[in-house]
Amino acid sequence: MEGKIILNLAMSLDGYIADNEGGFDWIHGDGNSTLDTENKWSYEEFLKDIDIVVMGSNCYKQEFHKDFKEQEVYIATSKSIENYENYHFVNENIVDTILELKNKGKKVFLFGGGILIDSFVKRNVIDEYIIGIIPTILGNGRKLFLENNPKIDLTLKNYFVEEGTVIMVYSKID
Repeated sequence: MEGKIILNLAMSLDGYIADNEGGFDWIHGDGNSTLDTENKWSYEEFLKDIDIVVMGSNCYKQEFHKDFKEQEVYIATSKSIENYENYHFVNENIVDTILELKNKGKKVFLFGGGILIDSFVKRNVIDEYIIGIIPTILGNGRKLFLENNPKIDLTLKNYFVEEGTVIMVYSKID
């Protein structure tokens, strides 16, 4: 079994994953199904194939970890926190920890946030990017991609359109 690190996030048309306060109530389609593709992307089906979910401490504080009972959840934190149930706290190099798990054949879902994701982008270790473009220009907030990233060539593997939201599935070209 081959391991894989997958970034799966929604962003505004202008590249934000959350507003300045971390809000995401704007993440929805426009209600127009005229251009919908026949094939639909399923978050539930995606999760069935995921072994590990990775998130930052802000996502943990917002209790997103509770959405993942079937997966091991790794939380990047600067604090020393005792692991419990399926939750693992990593206060060392999260990228190295996750790469070890990927190399053991685990499929990893990078859930968020932006600073956590940036450490994976900077190391160019993300194998697949699933990006949903929400039909909203947010104007400001928390960016998906921070600055000074390496050039990463991708190839489009699939796309889906549902109510104005375009979901693109890209794989890294090695």
